[in-house]
Amino acid sequence: MQPEVQTSFKPANGAKGWKVWWQLTRPHTLTAAFVPVLIGTALAISDTDIHFGLFLAMLLASLLIQAATNMFNEYYDFKRGLDTEESVGIGGAIVRDGIKPKTIMQIALSLYGISMLLGVYICMQTSWWLAAVGLVCMAVGYLYTGGPLPIAYTPFGELFAGFFMGMMIILISFYIQTGTVSLTSVLVSFPILLLVGAILLANNIRDFDGDKAFGRKTLAILIGREGAVKLLAAMFIVSYAWVFILIFTGVSSPWLALVVLSTPKAIKATKGFIGKSIPVTMMPAMVATAQTNTIFGFLLSIGLFLGYFL
Repeated sequence: MQPEVQTSFKPANGAKGWKVWWQLTRPHTLTAAFVPVLIGTALAISDTDIHFGLFLAMLLASLLIQAATNMFNEYYDFKRGLDTEESVGIGGAIVRDGIKPKTIMQIALSLYGISMLLGVYICMQTSWWLAAVGLVCMAVGYLYTGGPLPIAYTPFGELFAGFFMGMMIILISFYIQTGTVSLTSVLVSFPILLLVGAILLANNIRDFDGDKAFGRKTLAILIGREGAVKLLAAMFIVSYAWVFILIFTGVSSPWLALVVLSTPKAIKATKGFIGKSIPVTMMPAMVATAQTNTIFGFLLSIGLFLGYFL
């Protein structure tokens, strides 16, 4: 049983309240929810007129689910003793800022509730089959760190995150506009699956020693720190190569080659992990990994838009 901590909208360390609540959403991860919605919509523009109400509803629901997932992570990492005042990372609203665990859980569930209302609107406009898909995605968000066997504690965290928070969001965003899922939409979404998974892999490389001490069996621990860094580099390489394969095979517009402009971030991310073992020294590499996903995704979307309009 964890001891109770100070409860107040104003954090115990004297930081401004709104900053604590904003950091609780882990804003650097929110682009991982925004970018897939944008890509799915960009893919749909060549097949249909865009319904902006559905786009905005899908965007907001994805952002809220991502923020809620981060809060579940905050809650369960604290409950299981993984978060302490010395922990490195953006989390720590409970251990450093004095927010009650119960409050964080209530907020997370409230965000899920709002997402479900948005989901009802989307289903009313499209298909009620999406309700089942959406509920599965939300369940995965909770079970990532919640439940008796959290996905984050297994070697499958990167796969689940990439599939449900990357590929599935793209395909749902495409489906609600077009009423179908095309082979092209699946193929274009694959690099985002890898890059969203890369964000989780980068996090697990940073937390390697702490996770190992707590008995977590992440993919990074399974293949070793050096192997995990090599895998991260491979995920970047495959993501870029995949886009050029789509271009050369005529599946996608040559404008998608714009993604190469994000390669400096991918290189920085990979180099930032090499030879490092102290968590705080790997933070720049983690940030660069998230930035790679964001910039790559935006450039991919721009390429899709330019391919349609030009």
